[in-house]
Amino acid sequence: MWGLAGWTGSEADEYEKALDLAVEKGCNFYDTAWGYGEGRSEQVLGALQKKHPEKKLYLATKIPPKNFTWPSQKDFKLEDCFPADHIKEYTEKSLKNLGVETIDLQQFHVWEDAWATDERWQRAVEDLKKEGKIQAMGVSVNRWEPNNCLHTLETGLIDAVQVIYNIFDQAPEDLLFPACERLDIGVIARVPFDEGTLTGTFTRETTFPADDWRSTYFVPENLNASVDHADALKSLIPVGMNMPELALRFILANKQVGTVIPGMRKIRNVQANMGASDGNYLTEELLAQLKDHRWDREPTSWSQ
Repeated sequence: MWGLAGWTGSEADEYEKALDLAVEKGCNFYDTAWGYGEGRSEQVLGALQKKHPEKKLYLATKIPPKNFTWPSQKDFKLEDCFPADHIKEYTEKSLKNLGVETIDLQQFHVWEDAWATDERWQRAVEDLKKEGKIQAMGVSVNRWEPNNCLHTLETGLIDAVQVIYNIFDQAPEDLLFPACERLDIGVIARVPFDEGTLTGTFTRETTFPADDWRSTYFVPENLNASVDHADALKSLIPVGMNMPELALRFILANKQVGTVIPGMRKIRNVQANMGASDGNYLTEELLAQLKDHRWDREPTSWSQ
């Protein structure tokens, strides 16, 4: 649901039809956040649920950090981002935007593992669960920092982790996925197409409008390297498959991943992405070859 707010090329008439088709085809997990258009994306999702009352849609959203800074930084304190009153205030806002009495999965939109043992957020989460305002709590881990939540998972208060995981970003396999398996914590794989790189459509000349967040993410340093890594994959794409399908099937092959959240703003995206959930997996030989395309990156000023 991110692409419905903050990306160019998002027209309501088209994405509403795409969302209806997603429901029709059996998609039942939808991830949004207050930060996606200051609640606008949540409202779109709430309207979708109302249009399909016969369907059980699992609604996941996120609390923005109080300082509205993405990603968080090591020197941020819990009170900068998630004081208890802020956690509760934005859960109430999300409940109103979604038009529901309980949120299936609430999440912290950024996180620092240094906050793990702070009882203030812990009590707030416990209160929300006891009051029935949320069914589960999760953390959305900062880009390229999959281990920046491991101590937090040990609290027993976290039910799901949302992490960047794709052909390039395989680092969650090292420590995060084993921890989630041991603690019975769900894994949500986000950014399956590496913000578009793994669609295979970008070139070194690709540009984005100034009001599209990707214009500040795909700076030349990132765009050029991303295109080079994507181009190196093209010879591995099986006959009859394209790169986005390859990217999704790589993730779906990992049994520790509970669900994947590709953007589905357009009807063609829904048809393609839902089609990858047919239970057919990549060969072990191809998966082994894709492992060689792991690309470990460190957070930078532009990585957001």
